[in-house]
Amino acid sequence: MKITFLGAGSTVFARNVLGDCMCSEALGDADIALYDIDGVRLQESNIILEAINKGLGGKARISSHLGVENRKKALQDADFVVNAIQVGGYDPCTITDFEIPKKYGLRQTIGDTLGIGGIMRALRTIPVMADFACDMEKACPDALLLNYSNPMAILTGFMLRHTGVNTIGLCHSVQTCAATLLEGVGMERHIPGHRELIAGINHMGWLLDIRDRDGNDLYPEIRRRAKDKNAREKHDDMVRFDYIEKLGYYCTESSEHNAEYNPHYIKSRYPELIDRFRIPLDEYPRRCVKQIREWEEESRKIASIDHLAHTRSHEYASHVMESITTGTPYTIGGNVMNCGLIGNLPQEACVEVPCLVDGGGVSPCRVGKLPLQLAAMNMTNINVQLLTIEAAVTRKREHIYHAAMLDPHTAAELSLDDIVAMVDELISAHGNWLPRYH
Repeated sequence: MKITFLGAGSTVFARNVLGDCMCSEALGDADIALYDIDGVRLQESNIILEAINKGLGGKARISSHLGVENRKKALQDADFVVNAIQVGGYDPCTITDFEIPKKYGLRQTIGDTLGIGGIMRALRTIPVMADFACDMEKACPDALLLNYSNPMAILTGFMLRHTGVNTIGLCHSVQTCAATLLEGVGMERHIPGHRELIAGINHMGWLLDIRDRDGNDLYPEIRRRAKDKNAREKHDDMVRFDYIEKLGYYCTESSEHNAEYNPHYIKSRYPELIDRFRIPLDEYPRRCVKQIREWEEESRKIASIDHLAHTRSHEYASHVMESITTGTPYTIGGNVMNCGLIGNLPQEACVEVPCLVDGGGVSPCRVGKLPLQLAAMNMTNINVQLLTIEAAVTRKREHIYHAAMLDPHTAAELSLDDIVAMVDELISAHGNWLPRYH
């Protein structure tokens, strides 16, 4: 078996996913091909993964492949391909995505999934993903692509609609959603073995149902506790707790993410909302600076690493590969084409729903219709996702404008003329990181 990791310079993530694979009896002796365009980061990942491999018995065979000219070799005859690239990185592209919108009065928290930051990140990444697809269709046409890169719904949706690559989008926000909520409202110790149903779109999947092992509905008590907690104390999940009160349901991704997926919380007209809901503006750039600093400190220790322990993480990837390989069923929350899975969302939308994985591959489960207010919230994001894909495929600048105009946070803050001017300035600043738009 062969596993190829695209963007292997994402060392921490590669360590988790590939270390998990080495922990699996079914995957532990795989051929692992690491690919990146950054030679230093690729070498660092190789050192760490070789150390993990030795610590787990040395059964895997690891190779490194640097640069576009070696990508096909990395992909050749792969059974599974993991994608974790970030095109343009923190500097210059993420900085640009935050600083130019600030000039227009548009503030962001994360900027990797929706909003103008998510749009620009998608437009940088889709051409690279299209190149990956061309190589995969020749080098490993039967491989399953496990996409972890953001913006998840846009990139996975593009791959599913516009390439022939078998693709599933994976995110760790689904498997941590219910546990995070129960802990947040102080119920985790009292509810062992809870059952849940989550469906919607990536980063805005809805916890539609949560019950204890006897089938008792936990939401009434959750709603009471969440409203009480938001009223009496400041905490880091206030936006999602406000969702519970106002929309009736909790969602998968964090409050700092969801604060910018709608027009309700980051408003220049109501600056007091930032403090009231503890919204961390410019959070992603701060995280990037912190991670870069921490990695510089850790990378100095890498040369002396020989054996390294690894405990299997909660990431889905190794379980998906293991289930397909062994035929043992496993259930995940996966990002797939809708095709009637959620009845009141568009067919061409990329949705996040329960999926059964086994020897036959990935089988998404039909959920039915979402509560109308939840489908409506999802649609405000899906509009942007579909228009961004349209812009990337047609190379028409007007569709970038349209995507930004219909983004709920951007539209709530800026005039149409300012949106157009901001988009033009971003396109110019990104230069060769983007293809030419007409």
